[in-house]
Amino acid sequence: MAGAIASRMSFSSLKRKQPKTFTVRIVTMDAEMEFNCEVLDHDVSKEEPVTFHFLAKFYPENAEEELVQEITQHLFFLQVKKQILDEKIYCPPEASVLLASYAVQAKYGDYDPSVHKRGFLAQEELLPKRVINLYQMTPEMWEERITAWYAEHRGRARDEAEMEYLKIAQDLEMYGVNYFAIRNKKGTELLLGVDALGLHIYEPENRLTPKISFPWNEIRNISYSDKEFTIKPLDKKIDVFKFNSLKLRVNKLILQLCIGNHDLFMRRRKADSLEVQQMKAQAREEKARKQMERQRLAREKQMREEAERTRDELERRLLQMKEEATMANEALMRSEETADLLAEKAQITEEEAKLLAQKAAEAEQEMQRIKATAIRTEEEKRLMEQKVLEAEVLALKMAEESERRAKEADQLKQDLQEAREAERRAKQKLLEITTKPTYPPLNPIPAPLPPDIPSFNLIGDSLSFDFKDTDMKRLSMEIEKEKVEYMEKSKHLQEQLNELKTEIEALKLKERETALDILHNENSDRGGTSSKHNTIKKLTLQSAKSRVAFFEEL
Repeated sequence: MAGAIASRMSFSSLKRKQPKTFTVRIVTMDAEMEFNCEVLDHDVSKEEPVTFHFLAKFYPENAEEELVQEITQHLFFLQVKKQILDEKIYCPPEASVLLASYAVQAKYGDYDPSVHKRGFLAQEELLPKRVINLYQMTPEMWEERITAWYAEHRGRARDEAEMEYLKIAQDLEMYGVNYFAIRNKKGTELLLGVDALGLHIYEPENRLTPKISFPWNEIRNISYSDKEFTIKPLDKKIDVFKFNSLKLRVNKLILQLCIGNHDLFMRRRKADSLEVQQMKAQAREEKARKQMERQRLAREKQMREEAERTRDELERRLLQMKEEATMANEALMRSEETADLLAEKAQITEEEAKLLAQKAAEAEQEMQRIKATAIRTEEEKRLMEQKVLEAEVLALKMAEESERRAKEADQLKQDLQEAREAERRAKQKLLEITTKPTYPPLNPIPAPLPPDIPSFNLIGDSLSFDFKDTDMKRLSMEIEKEKVEYMEKSKHLQEQLNELKTEIEALKLKERETALDILHNENSDRGGTSSKHNTIKKLTLQSAKSRVAFFEEL
């Protein structure tokens, strides 16, 4: 109920009416509620307004299996995220960066360099202050490393990114553990940790690794009298386990947490009730429907991107054709100008050749006239012969010049013919460019959906969705495939975390390390990548009797 209210809450205020009595006003998306409540056993701040936080009291062992509804998952994600940022749950620096990348994916969706530009995370609270102060790194350097992993999460929906966040967070040592100060029979001050797996005993300065653990399946009964707690093991041959709490008022809370976690622990190991089975079936159907919807949207997005690429390609080719047409027009104009110049030059050369031929004919006539004239004296004859010789030489030169001019005219005619041929080819190319066939329309008609995809029918305000048996079978196969892929990714993820840890190790300020940082590093050096569940499993390998004896000797 609290989760349902908190999921829709937009504003809340409290006004003090009389001592220990409050009027609570909650505005939701559905309605506005106002009711009176009386606080009897709690110390309430005198400041107004008083803020209440709706939080999960019992943590799931496996968030993916137990958080059925999406709104429950989202609210629990916000709670765990806040506890990590507030350092109520210890998280190593490299894992903090990875969790921050999933939180960014859940909030902003897929990474887009054109939208998510440098500095877009400047106002976001993504890392614990302890991690930021531990390294000599600027906000830009942290953002660069978060964005590098954020870009790899492309394609994950908000609920998927939040679930990946929770699957990593639930393996942190302090996840879901409520700590209480206690003393054993010797008066040694210790910490009692209560979580979904059992009871754990910690040293006060080390909240990461328990000294002793008692799983819920080994505990038969829990009770308290005054400040003394009594825990009866399932094996009646083993002595009862006793400890004293330091604060009387927390005894009731410890007992509630023990009873609730024990009940949930045993219930998880039994078959689900009919109601839970129905909820899980509805959640699977909803997940399948959303998966189909995402696939449909992905196909539409892909088709739209292909259409845009086709449009851009057509626009590019059109621009290229325009440039080719312009170049062809310019070449045609140059060819026409060259042809006109060659034609004019050929005409001038032809006229010069005609003039030279006319002069040669006149010289020939003059020579014939001189030869026909009678020469009376030898001197005149000699002179006449000399003139004839000169006339013949001149006629020969003029004949050669006439022949050269004729050849030049032929060459000009040939150049003119080539220029006209080039002009014809340019016109032909321009005609080909302007008469090319048109391209297909820029907005292709989307292809019909495959017959095996469920259909969505919108009628007024109602939405109907039809599932096929093959859809559920395919979904089951996809879930199995995802499990195998997750195991493969885990190894890759650990390698990435180790790489980041090595990369930023040189920037660490050793003097700023907290006690939890030092303990975590020592645990990592001793146990490698051992998970929280494996650590508790190792502790429970000892007999319950030896664990009780060890507790009393602490």
